Amino acid sequence: MLHFALELALVTSNLEVSGSVTRLNSQTATVETAVGAQEILQTPGADQTNSLSMITDFTPGAYMVHDRLHMRAGHQVNWFFDGIPVVNTNIAANVAPLIDPRNVAELEVERGGYSSQYGDRTYGFFNVVTPSGFERDNEANLILSGGNYNTGGGQINFASHTQRFAYYASFDGNRSDLGLAAPVSQVIHDQSSDLGGFVSLLYNPTPKDQFRWIGSLRGDHYQIPNDPDAQAAGIRDLDLERDYLAGFHWTHTFSEDLLFTLSPYFHYNAAHYLSGPADTPSILDDNLRSNYFGARFVLEAQKKRHSARLGFEVWGQHDNTFFGLTANPGGNVLSETERHWANSNALFLEDQFKATSWLTFDLGLRLTHYNGLVNENAADPRLGATILIPKLGWVLHGYYAYYYQPPPLDSLEGPALQFAVSEGFGFIPLRGERDIQHDIGLTVPLSGWTLEVDNFHTSARNFLDHDVVGDSGIFIPLTDLGAIIHGTEVTLRSPRLFHTAQWRIAYSNQIAQGIGPITGGLLESAPTGNFLLDHDQRNTLTTVLSLNLPSRTWMTPAYQFGSGFLNGNGPAHLPPHSTFDLSIGKTISENLTISANAVNIANTRYLLDTSNTFGGTHFINPRQLYGEVRYRFRY
Repeated sequence: MLHFALELALVTSNLEVSGSVTRLNSQTATVETAVGAQEILQTPGADQTNSLSMITDFTPGAYMVHDRLHMRAGHQVNWFFDGIPVVNTNIAANVAPLIDPRNVAELEVERGGYSSQYGDRTYGFFNVVTPSGFERDNEANLILSGGNYNTGGGQINFASHTQRFAYYASFDGNRSDLGLAAPVSQVIHDQSSDLGGFVSLLYNPTPKDQFRWIGSLRGDHYQIPNDPDAQAAGIRDLDLERDYLAGFHWTHTFSEDLLFTLSPYFHYNAAHYLSGPADTPSILDDNLRSNYFGARFVLEAQKKRHSARLGFEVWGQHDNTFFGLTANPGGNVLSETERHWANSNALFLEDQFKATSWLTFDLGLRLTHYNGLVNENAADPRLGATILIPKLGWVLHGYYAYYYQPPPLDSLEGPALQFAVSEGFGFIPLRGERDIQHDIGLTVPLSGWTLEVDNFHTSARNFLDHDVVGDSGIFIPLTDLGAIIHGTEVTLRSPRLFHTAQWRIAYSNQIAQGIGPITGGLLESAPTGNFLLDHDQRNTLTTVLSLNLPSRTWMTPAYQFGSGFLNGNGPAHLPPHSTFDLSIGKTISENLTISANAVNIANTRYLLDTSNTFGGTHFINPRQLYGEVRYRFRY
């Protein structure tokens, strides 16, 4: 049987053909973490659709705050499905997941030292490697779960293959009375529901070609949580989101040293914040719809000690946004539709030069032209090196890079701008964020253990953030003059201990400072000079212990600790907090697995943050208990 299995690491492309292997090797200074499907399955909460524990439980400095994923103190991150970009410039609109974790065969997380192939959103890269279908033969999995807060849902997926063709398809649906983080310790008006589907088609027409198509459809419905006063006043806000993705990936091998890839894609994202009909003092209708069309072309060549890449990426964006605001009691305050276009063109080239058996250099350059509400150009050099210390086998890495992040395509015009002015705000077009980041780190392998330490420093100009227009509920991006974020990250991964246990630890110590005043977007009175960002948390620790027990039973305890986010405008922080999770499962037969899961098993309740996003303050979710059944069958 002829089978291509293309490993789409963000900076590494390895093409495997049946028994032989043709590689374009990349040895880089990228800081990365990998999480496998079994770890996602057995970690409590990690395989739930509205959970990002598959990231936060294993990645240092990654955490959820005001219902958004942050990494290295920023929430501008890039997603890829099988190496295909999922472009989204919006930073203040979305809380829904992009993919069901049960569709993840492997998750690759990058935190710094990025290849010149990648830009746009640079606080973290997530590449979801999905099942190809070649690993299964007319097999289906039915997954059902249910728990407290009327939580229920599941997924069914199918996969199979012929000699040259493979497919994987899934459908999932879920609902719960516990959705977004609540502003008080009680759970009030917090239902969520979602439907999603995913498909992957892989075809190998020749030994030198691979075609892959992917498609994703998601619809998410959230009630915005209330406090008792808002509930009594009849506030019934909703967040309605849709996300559609279609992508194609063609890989052509000219020779064992020359590879070409083409990846066109389409992405549609909609976020609709809709107030209830009896809301007071105003009823908001904020409906943002974004369309993205793009393509990436990459030529990779390897010759002797050089591994070079040359490529081009282009994408266009069209936003259609409706703002509606009605006073209650009263009448229409504003009603406005805005349509904007933008496009980005980037040329990138890089060479990874293996100077000796123990020294590798990474040299790269990314040239970007952005045309939207503003026109900008960026030339971003990248320089890295890795040193293999003889005899010890330790690896020292360093990276120095410039990054450009295109701005969100948000604007206020006409009546919306007049309303903002009446509330004491102004608006000028956003400019892109420009970052300078350096990493230096050490990887220490010892008797199967792997210890990684990385120190990073990010200096940002036009730091992208967001705020709300008065009490309207309209969230508009802004840029601070700058930001300085620096920290140290540590990961520890054990080998399989006593044929039973594997232990992972992720720790981050960091500080996130903004620099005022506000220079773009929503203009308001704000501090000048240095101030702490609202998602500043000095110490974050997670640990996961995977235990394989007798009688085909497994148990996974997980622990999370945070030293506390900024309290209001600071400089004081909220108190330290910690939670403990537990998952216990058993394989009944080859086709049947059951598990019981507890997230926040001690039911610890504490104030997580005091951001203004979706309700002002956010408490940690209460104890969640759920059971899960997985049944495999053939068709």
